[in-house]
Amino acid sequence: MAPRASVTIDPALERWNQMVKREDVYKNFRWTKSTARVAVVGLIFIPGLCLYACAQQDAKYSWMGKRKGEPLARK
Repeated sequence: MAPRASVTIDPALERWNQMVKREDVYKNFRWTKSTARVAVVGLIFIPGLCLYACAQQDAKYSWMGKRKGEPLARK
């Protein structure tokens, strides 16, 4: 007797995955205006905006050698 599988395969879920092409969507990918826009925003614009915000705040505060009552903000 063969050992029992630890995961039960649901045939309805397998049919649904094939119907909406969730498992092999990468095979039919095409660059269009909308996919290019999403790629530019997600891979260039948002990380660039985060980098800019971090660079602006990087030298704004100094925690080294501050005593009680001294401001953290640099002048």
